[in-house]
Amino acid sequence: MTSARCGLSKSYRLLRPAEFKVTLKSSTRWRDDFFGVYAIPNPHPYGRLGIVVSRKTSPRAVVRNRVKRQIRESFRCQKEKFSGLDIVVVAGPRAGTAQLISLRASLQQIWDKVEKQCKKSS
Repeated sequence: MTSARCGLSKSYRLLRPAEFKVTLKSSTRWRDDFFGVYAIPNPHPYGRLGIVVSRKTSPRAVVRNRVKRQIRESFRCQKEKFSGLDIVVVAGPRAGTAQLISLRASLQQIWDKVEKQCKKSS
């Protein structure tokens, strides 16, 4: 039996450094204790996600990858909300030591703010 992959395909990801730079220079941003989120409109009918988790978050790759998985899964579950947006999530130092439930709650609050703000500007 083969199991279906539930990941985030390449078309839903920001891949090039230039795409990250343009998004990070945007004036639309949200911040909380764990994450900074930047968003700009894109010409695609779907949203794309970029993730930045530096060694300041944690020197251990295992922890950084755990944070990235949480961000990716949270975005994947709600990607319909973000059609036409490029989003970059930058993890802060406190994200590396946070409980998974705290990270999920934080991301949910930020996604709600992003959706509300972007609907308002449409």
